[in-house]
Amino acid sequence: MSAANPRDPARRAAFLRSEIERHERLYYALGRPEIGDREFDRLMAELMALEKERPELAIADSPTRRVGGEPLAGFEPVRHEPAMMSLDNTYNLDELREWGARLERLALAEAGDGFEFVAELKVDGVSTSLLYENGLFVRGATRGNGAVGDDVTENLRTVRALPLRLPAGAPSRLLVRGEVYMPRAEFERVNRERELAGEPLYANPRNVTAGSIRQLDSRQVATRRLHAIVYQIADGPQRATHSENLERLIEWGFPVHDSWRKCHGLVEVESFIAEWSERRHSLGFETDGVVVKLDDLALRERFGATSKAPRWAVAYKYEPEQAETQVRGIVVQVGRTGVLTPVAEFDPVLVAGSTVRRATLHNYEDLSRKDVRVGDTVVIEKAGEVIPRVVEVRLDRRPEGSEPFRMPTHCPECGEKVARFEGEVASRCVNPECPAVRQETIRHYVSRNAMDIEGLGDERIAQLVADGLLTDIPGLYHLTREPLAALPGWGEKSADNLLAAIAASRHRPLPRLLFGLGIRMVGERTAKLLAQHFGSLAALAQASEEELQVVEEIGPKVAASLRAFFADPRQQRRLAALAAAGVEPPAIERPTAATLPLAGKTVVLTGKLESMSREEAAERLAALGARVAGSVSKKTSFVVAGEEAGSKLDKARSLGIEILDEAEFVARARDWIRK
Repeated sequence: MSAANPRDPARRAAFLRSEIERHERLYYALGRPEIGDREFDRLMAELMALEKERPELAIADSPTRRVGGEPLAGFEPVRHEPAMMSLDNTYNLDELREWGARLERLALAEAGDGFEFVAELKVDGVSTSLLYENGLFVRGATRGNGAVGDDVTENLRTVRALPLRLPAGAPSRLLVRGEVYMPRAEFERVNRERELAGEPLYANPRNVTAGSIRQLDSRQVATRRLHAIVYQIADGPQRATHSENLERLIEWGFPVHDSWRKCHGLVEVESFIAEWSERRHSLGFETDGVVVKLDDLALRERFGATSKAPRWAVAYKYEPEQAETQVRGIVVQVGRTGVLTPVAEFDPVLVAGSTVRRATLHNYEDLSRKDVRVGDTVVIEKAGEVIPRVVEVRLDRRPEGSEPFRMPTHCPECGEKVARFEGEVASRCVNPECPAVRQETIRHYVSRNAMDIEGLGDERIAQLVADGLLTDIPGLYHLTREPLAALPGWGEKSADNLLAAIAASRHRPLPRLLFGLGIRMVGERTAKLLAQHFGSLAALAQASEEELQVVEEIGPKVAASLRAFFADPRQQRRLAALAAAGVEPPAIERPTAATLPLAGKTVVLTGKLESMSREEAAERLAALGARVAGSVSKKTSFVVAGEEAGSKLDKARSLGIEILDEAEFVARARDWIRK
């Protein structure tokens, strides 16, 4: 394709959009990229600059929408028609064959070999529904409870694998279903960043994907580089078989994984399952099984569904892969908060497609319970097929004379005596000057979710500490160009980029600074609640334990940890040094109770909610000014009742208190937010 005249902005923008869409389809849907990432990014950057200069050129389905827009106030509910049903599971071939036999009985057939099936890999992600009208992507929703989900359209626009515009010939209205997931390489990148920041590692890509899709800020979702596959036409013109529909989805530019296979009878399905039992570990995404579906859509209609799942489809789940190896040593690592973590090191062993050499034992209690010893033969499994863990010790093969492992009484890094706080199982180094704690503290402070200082990874922090250029986080703001540029592997450009990133961090929002300081028991959510309540670091530092506990979700332990932090002379010196270096987060304007739509209301939650957790619902209510109570009384303003609601619902009815079901609550919340 020849380039459009760059002097004509409209034609150039149209050309760039066309090229970007073509390259996205080549890469994500067809697996045949023509250009590298750098060249693709150059095209995207040019289009973004052009649309910024000429806003009238930024059409609704522009690829630039994939970078995300302004944060949303909340998610609107979407009713699924048809419903997004779940699948029944089978865990061995006998159960799969029994499912096939039930189909035979339903069909009054003589033999199941007469059925045509389609076998597809079961991607371990988040189910989504995607609506296209007049060829344009107009709405995307989560599964929710199957009947009602959340509108996450803006977040799904950031998933480059999903087309924003369908080619000519596509139906005027098309509803498809798919799975959004995080590729293994991206999951490993995210976990590396969390490890460097001293944060707990995510257990599996699905959890990260679920959390990412429900972010209110689509710009944050865009940084997660999610992928997707599409596997079903839920509403729209269809052919006679599922396999033909998959071919149509490919023609329309949807990402359909090429592993699916049409199978004649369950014997061929079982062959597919056996083949992918090992091959799945070489894929770029997590898969925990195989979905088996009848190919004939007319038969599907005839067989129907139960209240929860279709009768014509089933999921075959693989057993987690395990392996045996021998423990060669147990070492103790010191984390950002001083926690001592035992780690088993063993002979390399292949588990679920990758070589494993070590596994964390979490804490001394976990270590004692499993009684892992040097020389033991242990069974290793990947939790969620990602994080390795010791499942059991083969006591029948334990060598004679082995000794239980004892946690050190002194920090292996600084030699100071370790402590154990009441109610905690962890041993902890309480010396903030400990080299390991200090280095992990810096890593956490510069991490993306904290002060977001790019250019300081694990190796560079270690280099700066080893060269004496950095001893604590305030020292970041005293780094200068010449010493940095002189370091091996740096240079003037790297030094300038780092100094610019450090300068930009001086005015990060207060929640980021609070989280970055590494206060024990203060995570991202707690930091946001504290910042919103107190408005400034000075006000928070002066708050008493009683004043701290007024904040939603802040209990005695967190309050005590905060007071201990701000009363510590060493932390006071650190905060003073940061202030002197110009680290000044802008004050937060605190909303008054009178301005919140549910100010003065008392709400009770009961039963199981499908589209959100009880904690998320309580968070939404608190943000709107409501007090969330644990019991129903005459003072209760209204009750939100989910499935399996019990005595609280009965009492609300007896008192004549207003009751909202989940759908009504979500709709009302949307209206309250708009007020």
